[in-house]
Amino acid sequence: MAVNEEKLEQALFEARPYVEYWYRLEALVRELWNEATDEENFLQLLNEELQRAEEPFKTDLKIFIQKFEAL
Repeated sequence: MAVNEEKLEQALFEARPYVEYWYRLEALVRELWNEATDEENFLQLLNEELQRAEEPFKTDLKIFIQKFEAL
């Protein structure tokens, strides 16, 4: 897979202190990671989930996306 697994792990590590629903976020991120064809597709899948999510989980997703994109 073209997506860098180290980047995924680092983003999860950096987001963990700031998210409310850690286990839910981690499970969703890993599920989408396995579905994604590349990094761009992974972010697209995350953003689709973001549109459907409700607070406070929506904020957790935003935090993860921000951490992932910053790496």
